[in-house]
Amino acid sequence: MNVARVAAVLGLLSLGAFAGEQEKKPAPQADAEGVEFFETKIRPVLADKCFSCHSADARKVKGGLRLDTKEGILKGGESGAASVVPGDPDHSLLLKAIRYGKDDELKMPPKGPPLAPEILKDFETWIRRGAPDPRSAPVAKAFDFAKAREHWSFRPPTEPKIPAVSNQAWIRNPIDAFILARLDAAGMKPAAPADRRTLIRRASFDLLGLPPTAEEIDAFVADPDPAALDKLVDRLLASPRYGERWGRHWLDIARYSDTKGYVFQEERRYPYAYTYRDWVIRALNEDLPYDQFLIQQIAADRLPLGDDKRPLAAMGFLTLGRRFLNRLPDIIDDRIDVLCRGTMGLTVACARCHDHKFDPIPTKDYYSLYGVFASTIEPKDAPLIGMGQKSKETQDYEAESAKLQAEVAKYREGRHAELQSSVRKAKAVADYLLAAQEARGLKSDDEMRGFAQKKDLIGYFITRWKGLLEKTSKGHDRIFAPWHAMVKGPEAMKDLGELHPLVAEAFKEAPKTLKEAAERYAAILTKADAPEDLKAILNGPDAPTTIALADVEKAYNRADRDKQRQLENKVDALKATHPGAPQRAMAFQDGPIQEPHVLIRGNPNNQGEKVPRQFLAILSPENRQPFKDGSGRLELARSIASKDNPLTARVLVNRLWGYHFGAAIVRTPSDFGLRSDAPTHPELLDWLALRFVEGGWSIKKMHKLILTSAAWQQRSDDVAAYKEKDPENRLVWKCSRQRLDFEAMRDSVLAVSGQIDLTMGGRSVELSENPTSKKKMQAETIINTVGDPTQETYAKRRSVYLFIDRQNLPGTFRAFDFASPDTHSPQRYSTTVPQQALFLMNSPFVTEQVGSLIRRPEVETQKDVEARVRKLYRILFGRAPADDELAIGKKYLQVELLREGPVASGPSVWQYGTGKYDESAKRVVDFKALPHFTGMAWQGGAKLPDAKLGWVLLTAEGGHPAAATVGAAVRRWTAPHDGAISVSGILGHHQKDGDGVRARIVSSQDGELASWTAHNTDAETKMSRIEVKKGDTIDFVVDCRGDENSDSFVWAPVIRLVEAPGNAAGGVQEWSAAAEFRGPQTAPRRTLSAWERYAQVLLLSNEFMFVD
Repeated sequence: MNVARVAAVLGLLSLGAFAGEQEKKPAPQADAEGVEFFETKIRPVLADKCFSCHSADARKVKGGLRLDTKEGILKGGESGAASVVPGDPDHSLLLKAIRYGKDDELKMPPKGPPLAPEILKDFETWIRRGAPDPRSAPVAKAFDFAKAREHWSFRPPTEPKIPAVSNQAWIRNPIDAFILARLDAAGMKPAAPADRRTLIRRASFDLLGLPPTAEEIDAFVADPDPAALDKLVDRLLASPRYGERWGRHWLDIARYSDTKGYVFQEERRYPYAYTYRDWVIRALNEDLPYDQFLIQQIAADRLPLGDDKRPLAAMGFLTLGRRFLNRLPDIIDDRIDVLCRGTMGLTVACARCHDHKFDPIPTKDYYSLYGVFASTIEPKDAPLIGMGQKSKETQDYEAESAKLQAEVAKYREGRHAELQSSVRKAKAVADYLLAAQEARGLKSDDEMRGFAQKKDLIGYFITRWKGLLEKTSKGHDRIFAPWHAMVKGPEAMKDLGELHPLVAEAFKEAPKTLKEAAERYAAILTKADAPEDLKAILNGPDAPTTIALADVEKAYNRADRDKQRQLENKVDALKATHPGAPQRAMAFQDGPIQEPHVLIRGNPNNQGEKVPRQFLAILSPENRQPFKDGSGRLELARSIASKDNPLTARVLVNRLWGYHFGAAIVRTPSDFGLRSDAPTHPELLDWLALRFVEGGWSIKKMHKLILTSAAWQQRSDDVAAYKEKDPENRLVWKCSRQRLDFEAMRDSVLAVSGQIDLTMGGRSVELSENPTSKKKMQAETIINTVGDPTQETYAKRRSVYLFIDRQNLPGTFRAFDFASPDTHSPQRYSTTVPQQALFLMNSPFVTEQVGSLIRRPEVETQKDVEARVRKLYRILFGRAPADDELAIGKKYLQVELLREGPVASGPSVWQYGTGKYDESAKRVVDFKALPHFTGMAWQGGAKLPDAKLGWVLLTAEGGHPAAATVGAAVRRWTAPHDGAISVSGILGHHQKDGDGVRARIVSSQDGELASWTAHNTDAETKMSRIEVKKGDTIDFVVDCRGDENSDSFVWAPVIRLVEAPGNAAGGVQEWSAAAEFRGPQTAPRRTLSAWERYAQVLLLSNEFMFVD
């Protein structure tokens, strides 16, 4: 540990506690998220709306403007002005044109309706983030598959010759020969071997994500057996903690989340997501062969499972993605993406709207896979995978579930009766009969919906009446002959033929209009004493006014759907939260087989050529055959998991190497296409892939092979000349130092505090909950941030079991580079930023754990300062302190223990509420405090969205604004005395969707002082000096700009005293929105003791937070 740094932190608690120590990793080759945004949001619109006039395929390129290349879109057309100015929407002519501004000559597209508002927002977002565009030329017209198969990744792995090397004594297994051969060629030597203390810590974090205990370190260091490392690796691989560590790695690839993303009023939680996570952990612990690991995740329902149905949960790999407001094409696209990038490193989803720009993946191949998933459905009732004996909790669940389902059934039955009664009334009969006649020319469902809405009628019943009229128009019908004659004209009314007596009586005189004829029919058919044959027209099983109970939702209006959804959401919420709910699998099953068509430019309403369901051409033999077994999922799975697939084994061993060494052999782990990064050691990659398959696709065998190599056992020391020559350590001349990721950091803190709960499996747990409440918090409020340690109790489970909220991922997760659950994550890009140190310094989770650490019996019983310091070092670092470390600790504690005393804080200067921003007065008006505190957030009520205030909430780190009609989220600071203050902070909005947020700092004295906007980016919010009088308020105001979708934000400003008259500050120099966030103040907050502060500093050290 760096002694000087520890001394500095003890004195200053520096924000840079571990900044700058991690070796910098190369940034991704391009803005991957930006390119994905272009491919999914921008290119399809350009192709659909613009290319007919502005591309190489246009008969004449209008205005000289090409939009089918990056060069063309930046250059602009004949006007001479750039159509897109990256980062500057206001000066981008393309955006001005599609907005349909005042300039009548500049409107695109020139024909048809303007583009939808959400598309305009997408273009603004794209330009604002720099207009990322991977194109360089028009899309290729054809593929040269033979040439593509010459690319290294599409060639089958071949057995390489083990290279001869200069230092045979260094070799521990063939991996080392490949590494040393490259080093020899570069004139470099490998680093010295790491000591055993370093190796056990490295191995423990690599395989378990937890630190070794001091006793484990001692035993390993003292083991005289030359095979001690082999035994250690075997022991770690046999630990159940292994599956938890590596399961989390796979969950990154699978974009795991416990929620669906933004779904409007639908229940947001997946009730059984946890069963997929638990399956992954169990499969890895059992070393399920990787080919079977993949096949079960794609098509477990097509396998002969016998009595053990647990593998059905594996299909959560595909079913647990975002729901995109239930737009099926987007859902299928997400599934194709996670499947192909996750398992084969191919960006097949880039071929959705056009042939792949770079790789040999035609659009036809994309839609071949699309057809597989279009032929697959999710069963309404998820299959049971485990019941066990009925417990009291199970009985409680069944009783409560039956009660809630009865409420749904009661509502459906009531609406069913009301609907049938309403459409059988005389006026309704006349209205529907007229409307059905008018609608006889309509062909599509969309046309019918629009027509019914215009008539304020129910489309289902119009369609039924329309069917009756079409049926009775064929031949002579004794009841409806007058109606059809009226439609034909006056001449037809002269000879109506034989009619039903009551109909003949009603039409003795010809009606003047169809409306009058409809009213006569209504009178006849609704007559109480009408004969049975006429009553059957409205009351029979095939009557146009009859709807089966099972189909009642087809006749619902929005209010009906909303009401029933509210009731169904209660059922779904019970499934997701009740401990007695049985385990079920978020599974697939084959549905009606769909023969897919290419969707021109990705448009579902523009079908093109029909294609068979089959595997990718580039990975298939010449005589490629269509899938024949149902949807084709099992055949697809076996094609992916085949030893003949040149990609699958390579991709997996490359990922394993990357996790162990900090960087993969192929630095683009989810892109093995023609533009992928070339492998640093291609022969080694092939050799590992072949050994993997030969070893029965065993992941654990591959771990052991890597960890027992001399390459992995190197020290992490830098060599200046080597670092200059190979700054990214591509040649593996040392082992790279790595910062603990979020899970390993959090789990390690829990482990050393003695508080970690190693219970395995089960429903995901909240990060924290209010100890005064028996109920779990709603998922929307789960934000693990700094706050009052007297108010929250933090989950002690391992981090892999934490609840992952896709729409509102907590800021703490992001601060430590957690993988986005929105989409497949190829790897985590590790950063070192001040927010990480701030979390460790201010988080009540950390302060809670240092308190537990100090109260551990083996620490608390040490009465002597030196003995206690030694014990803390042994627990935290597995070693004794050095003499200078011991001296620093003793000196600090001797001073702090003498002056230690309880310090209580006064009333909070912070308030949390909503308010309207008055544009004319430049001030906040109608401020109202938020009424409900969950333990982690202030919000409108116990559940989100609140019926009155909607989604608004404020947490320690940030929050979510209200809808524009409600007002802004307002964090209010009240000046405790006169003086001058400064403000600092970072406004962050980290969602691709929505239109971002606007933040303002507003003074009660001087009005608006500054404003910023953020959309999927950060903005520094800094003010150097603000004059305040006692009682003045400074409001930190955040609004949704217009659209509140995906508007979770991070903004925890810090106010510092710049100048105060006399001693007005009373010693208080800083007010942190994060550190001082709290609920209703019920008791004074205590400060950390001297021992707790000292323990916290040790936690902040590089030695604890990094792995050598």
